[in-house]
Amino acid sequence: MHQRRISSLHKLLSSLKSESIHSSSQGLPRQLSLSQTTETLLAGHLGSILQSCADSSVLQQGRQVHAQFIVNGISNNAVLGATILGMYVLSGKFINAGNMFFRLDLRTSMPWNRMIRVFVKMGWFRFALLFYFKMLSCGILPDNHTFPSVMKACSGLNNVGLGKLVHDAIRLTGCEFDMFVGSSLVKFYAENHCIDEARCLFDKMSQKDCVLWNVMLNAYVMCGEFDNAIRAFKEMRSSETKPNPVTFACVLSVCAAEGMVDFGTQVHGFALSCGLEFESSVANTLLAMYSKCGQLFDAWKLFELMPHIDLVSWNGMIAGHVQNGLRDEALDLFREMIFSGVKPDAITFSSFLPSIAESASLKLGKEIHGYIIRNGVPLDAFLKSALIDIYFKCRDVKMACKTFNQCTVVDIVMCTAMISGYVLNRMNTDAVEMFRWLLEEKMVPNTVTLSSILPACADMAALKLGKELHGKIIKNGLDGKCHVGSGIIDMYAKCGKLDLAYKFFRRMSEKDVVCWNSMITSCSQNGKSEEAIGLFRQMAVEGMKHDCVSVSAALSSCADLPALHYGKEIHGCMIKGSCHSDRIAESVLIDMYAKCGNLDFARTVFDMMQGKQEAGWNSIIAAYGSHGRLEDSLTLFHEMLENKIKPDHVTFLAIISACGHAGRVDAGIHYFHCMTDEYGIPACMEHYACIVDLYARAGRLNEAFETIKSMPFAPDAGVWGTLLGACRVHGNVELAVVASRHLFDLDPQNSGYYVLLSNIHADAGQWGNVLKIRRLMKERGVQKVPGYSWIEVNNTTHIFVAADESHPESEQIYSLLKILLLDLKKEGYSPQSYLRMHPQTLGL
Repeated sequence: MHQRRISSLHKLLSSLKSESIHSSSQGLPRQLSLSQTTETLLAGHLGSILQSCADSSVLQQGRQVHAQFIVNGISNNAVLGATILGMYVLSGKFINAGNMFFRLDLRTSMPWNRMIRVFVKMGWFRFALLFYFKMLSCGILPDNHTFPSVMKACSGLNNVGLGKLVHDAIRLTGCEFDMFVGSSLVKFYAENHCIDEARCLFDKMSQKDCVLWNVMLNAYVMCGEFDNAIRAFKEMRSSETKPNPVTFACVLSVCAAEGMVDFGTQVHGFALSCGLEFESSVANTLLAMYSKCGQLFDAWKLFELMPHIDLVSWNGMIAGHVQNGLRDEALDLFREMIFSGVKPDAITFSSFLPSIAESASLKLGKEIHGYIIRNGVPLDAFLKSALIDIYFKCRDVKMACKTFNQCTVVDIVMCTAMISGYVLNRMNTDAVEMFRWLLEEKMVPNTVTLSSILPACADMAALKLGKELHGKIIKNGLDGKCHVGSGIIDMYAKCGKLDLAYKFFRRMSEKDVVCWNSMITSCSQNGKSEEAIGLFRQMAVEGMKHDCVSVSAALSSCADLPALHYGKEIHGCMIKGSCHSDRIAESVLIDMYAKCGNLDFARTVFDMMQGKQEAGWNSIIAAYGSHGRLEDSLTLFHEMLENKIKPDHVTFLAIISACGHAGRVDAGIHYFHCMTDEYGIPACMEHYACIVDLYARAGRLNEAFETIKSMPFAPDAGVWGTLLGACRVHGNVELAVVASRHLFDLDPQNSGYYVLLSNIHADAGQWGNVLKIRRLMKERGVQKVPGYSWIEVNNTTHIFVAADESHPESEQIYSLLKILLLDLKKEGYSPQSYLRMHPQTLGL
């Protein structure tokens, strides 16, 4: 291409030389003849040729062109000189550029404009502004060709104050309403989020062509004001300005982002009437719009009708299928794209790799990585991050770290991917170290980075570090971001500071559904069930729509109270809303009904579930087990296997627990070995706790103790607590002392363990040991937590603390209880057997 252009220039110069000789023979001045007949023609050809010669590999040819101009006596032309000047600057030959610059007529704006424009093109905004101010100091007035480049330089430096000073100079020169200068001003204000100034200037423009309208539309899109963007598009149509492909691409991107498929379809029709439907940028944006709105059928129809399918089209279709959860279809499209001869780029893989990460297919991920390396696909920050993400999600931490360490240039996106991966794999210390390293490297963490590191602080219960992060977030003005706010709430709650979590939540100016869910879930998990239900109600009052997460958290709170009335109300919300078919929410609903004593409702919910999976089966198996109906639990377990549903660790936990409730020790041991040997599921802490409880309930305390000693990891307080409780029932003082020693180390502030050991010694008549334990409690500042019970009367849950006679309705409720007990005796029931069948009556 370069050779053809230069060859054509040589032919042109040869013909012009012959022409000049012919003119000279007729007595005409040679220089005058060339100026009149050739310079305009040469200027037209020169721009594209010298722009090609700006590449350092063909710079020598550019110098040859320059020499030809000197030989032909036309090197003093201002336009040609400025073009040659630009060539030298772009190729980095600043000495040649300087020599050329000072040979030009510096009393005009043209050489100054050229230098400013070229420096802006190279991204050297400070040099561009330096030449602008030097131009002013030399008394050269800028013109309408100067200001667009100067405004672009101000925007590149994000210097709003300087841009406004230049705007004042523009007003003085009378160029403010020039089409090109005005567009550059509007764009400058838009890029710096001064949307009101941009609109004010736009409205003052007497002439608005399509380019100016596009600048204003893009301004609204960049600032996230999508409603105003749509309104501006409608105004543009009313002004009878004909839109171009850029207009349609901008408006359709808004439709894609906001899910406005109906309006997007209307815009599609308008583009069709303008004959721009299959223009590349319009068609590709239409594909993205239909895909993001879930209208893949329409996307396919358009894709098949497109006369020219380019790389962007393939990327749009692949990304659309990934976003709609169609991983296999996306993989088929990827293969079809390669077979059609279109080579994927970094964007293709960045869109496609997340689907592999979700499926945790390490083999396929490595195949894709190999293809990228073999075909030399450029590894940009997003593609490297996607590769790191897939290795972490496939639990190949070593390969993820290797991919990161091979990067010569590391940015905040890759560091964020590393932090998220470490947190996902419970490597919280490594996540914190990575965060500290990026700060040492002077990288500025963004909201995604901060949202990723906060869960590490939460899992480590590192309150001090969490507070430091919170301070940094406030300092950078990021505490108003909803996804950061939800991370802060979760961090404080998991660090045992629910009061700080709630305080921060109340102060948030904007709360999305994730923030509400985080606060409701935190209350539910920290034993604040009534507060969780109150927040659930307040969420609806403030116009926020519940989703399956908030519903599940509220149902868990109802199960913990228990509060059957509230649970039924939430069940009604599920039926009316979009959560009635969510498997997780339905599983929690089963658990709620079971814990509130209504096993029939729990079974009804289970029977009505569509596409039952592990969570639903686990909930109903656990429900029957907790009610002492082991045979029903085992029957459901075998039905689950017949339905080709593979049991998981939760399934066996429910079965072993049910065996413990029914006193079937041998059956519980059998299913424990079935889990580890037949299904290859490793036993975790909860399974060992169930086995200990299984032996302990049967009075086989030595076997329970041997089980604890044989555990492959250190037992937690729950395991030792189970043994200690069994020691009280069976009067084993020796084992109780051993268990309590571990408990006082693991959970020294839990008053229940001290009281339990004290009662064991009291039952054995060891009053001296009782006094020692009471003294130990006093020394450690441990306060005994009083016990309490509850009863639901007229859809209201009443809580009674031990030895508390202050409840306003206590006498009435105690009277009702006496009547209930008398009725039970008449019907032949003991209070204990009735409570086992109806645990919702009393929280005992």
